[in-house]
Amino acid sequence: MQKLLIYSNILTKHYYGSRGLSRLRKRSKKHEAALATFCPKFHRAIELVGRRWTGAIIRTLLGGRRRFSEIAAEVPGLSDRLLAERLRELELEGVLQRVVDTGTPVRVDYELTAAGGELDATMRALATWAERWVDPPGAKRTARRA
Repeated sequence: MQKLLIYSNILTKHYYGSRGLSRLRKRSKKHEAALATFCPKFHRAIELVGRRWTGAIIRTLLGGRRRFSEIAAEVPGLSDRLLAERLRELELEGVLQRVVDTGTPVRVDYELTAAGGELDATMRALATWAERWVDPPGAKRTARRA
């Protein structure tokens, strides 16, 4: 491991030169400091959106208001119990809201809040990244070029 680090330092010095390397280190220290202050919120957001099935639920709701059964039909393999749990979590976090129509029969819909709607660009970027870099389940991993 130590040999690898030394080799990496040699390559970095060769590529950036002595002045460029010091600029790179300064930039990375500033960047690390900025990320350190941002980290708790970022970590919480990643944990929330990255939980199993949550991204699929959000992506479904980006299409507009949906009933429980519609969400369940659009996300195959998701149990009703887990869907109800994820919907409660997202409601508590303010990502979606539960809308109850007090008619006969009572109708419950789910829709994204303003905060949830702002995830649209993030979900689109993640979908684009996945199309480029993630192989479908069960497929052989292929080498990709940038």
